[in-house]
Amino acid sequence: MNSSRCAACKHLRRRCPSDCIFAPYFPSNNPRRFAYVHKIYGASNVGKILQDLPVSCRAQAADTLCYEAYCRIKDPVYGCAGMVSVLHQQLNVAECQLATVKAEVAAIRNDSAALTVPTWFD
Repeated sequence: MNSSRCAACKHLRRRCPSDCIFAPYFPSNNPRRFAYVHKIYGASNVGKILQDLPVSCRAQAADTLCYEAYCRIKDPVYGCAGMVSVLHQQLNVAECQLATVKAEVAAIRNDSAALTVPTWFD
């Protein structure tokens, strides 16, 4: 048994076994991380998800579950989809601004090319 319990075992108020599925992904120094995941998915479901994955994919899955749970808590209606929508709108605005700036640069280049250099020494 570990001398310090992981965030999941602390939250669930149980002993943390040496082979705890949660310990590598929910350290005791970040209890909010497990609290978000537990609130949205439940500890049992998260444990099953992690156990069904290869060890090499578990860290990324835990990070993804944590982010999705955080988004769902922050925006209960849209969750991650709402965040994607906001980012998509920001991207569209940035693309429009870029097109405007490119058009302005092209116009300035055309104006400067059309200018003729006066000849005072003819």
